[in-house]
Amino acid sequence: MDYANRCQRIANGYYNQGLEKAKIRDLTGAAECLKKSLHFHKYQTDARNLLGLIYYEMGETAESLAQWIISLNLQPEGNRASEYIHRIQGKLGRLEAESQNIRKYNQSLGLAQSGNDDLAILQLNRVVEFNPHFVKAHLVLALLYMRRGDYTKAGKSLYKVLQIDKNHPKAQWYMSITKAHTGKAEVERKKLNNAFSHRQMQDDDIILPPTYKETTGWITIINITVGLLLGAAVIWFLVMPAMERQLNHRHNQEMTKVLEQVNQKSLAMDMLEEEKAALEAERNDAVTNLQAMEDTEQGVILQYQRLVQILKAREAQDMNTVVTVYSDMDRSLITDEVSMAAVAELESYMETEGYQILADLGNGARDGGNQDAALDFYQKSLNVKGDNPQVIYDMAMIYQAKEERDQANELFGQVIMNYPNTELANLAKAARGY
Repeated sequence: MDYANRCQRIANGYYNQGLEKAKIRDLTGAAECLKKSLHFHKYQTDARNLLGLIYYEMGETAESLAQWIISLNLQPEGNRASEYIHRIQGKLGRLEAESQNIRKYNQSLGLAQSGNDDLAILQLNRVVEFNPHFVKAHLVLALLYMRRGDYTKAGKSLYKVLQIDKNHPKAQWYMSITKAHTGKAEVERKKLNNAFSHRQMQDDDIILPPTYKETTGWITIINITVGLLLGAAVIWFLVMPAMERQLNHRHNQEMTKVLEQVNQKSLAMDMLEEEKAALEAERNDAVTNLQAMEDTEQGVILQYQRLVQILKAREAQDMNTVVTVYSDMDRSLITDEVSMAAVAELESYMETEGYQILADLGNGARDGGNQDAALDFYQKSLNVKGDNPQVIYDMAMIYQAKEERDQANELFGQVIMNYPNTELANLAKAARGY
């Protein structure tokens, strides 16, 4: 078996494992298996599409779009990723609402870092109300509740996370801490012990004989009288001292238990203080890590939206849209190999043809009387290809018409210095009054 076939079989195996785990809502485990599948075979589009669905189920819209766009570039025909992207884009205002929700989430992280827990909790409740499957928001909300000592509400947030992803490691860890503070862990332990134990007979349990013999007459009266006397004697000489000793023993035991409970409470308070400090440090680390991850998420979503828009416009031969949207992209936020290849192809087009389309759009705006739009198009054209004296000269003329002479003279000077033996240089000198 050659290396490629072996990698294909391993990738298929991990994909099948991920699919089984996804069916039982073990989303974290499924995501790990699917990542391993893509490690061995990056063209496994089924695994990539399923990974995108898992990210979307956990509220990670940007990650899901990234996976589906990569999948669509690897397999343009017959790929369900196009259907998933279309569904998201087909919901009016959905992406914009997602961006607003992420902005609120980032604001809540800032509020939490500055110590405004109440406002952060209020903001996070709005975030999870809009997107109930946003796992990260639920986790931060649980941490804030734990910080305030409200472990009941923290448990509710963690329960929602475990409904979405039943084996989420952080949620399980936080839930164990929450149960320890609410007493549910002890209740569960006792229920488990009772389920596998049998009740033992107590001292006061009575075993009734199957039959007894009835007696009547004087014998019964004598038996009752003797029994009463014997009972009184037993109570006075045997039962009372025994009861007194038992009460004293029970009192001593209760005092011992009270002292032990006091000691345990003191130890528990010390442990709670240590746990509080550990949770505080962990919360700060978690908030910092989540902040670093989420700061760029909103921008990543926007860049992938623009990339999809460019690809569709190119298919429709709408090159004006291609060049204008491309000029607004932040290409540094697109890091996966497939999408970077598409961006590199677009960059090559822009350097050969696209820059001139931008310049033509600037000319159209200038002729239509929209000088600011013309300057914007000209500048975008120069950003793609700076060696274009005609665009520099046209920008200088607009600045001169707007009576912004410093900018105009600087641009005229660039034409004169960098292109001295051209007609544009002579026109620039005349415009400057040489």
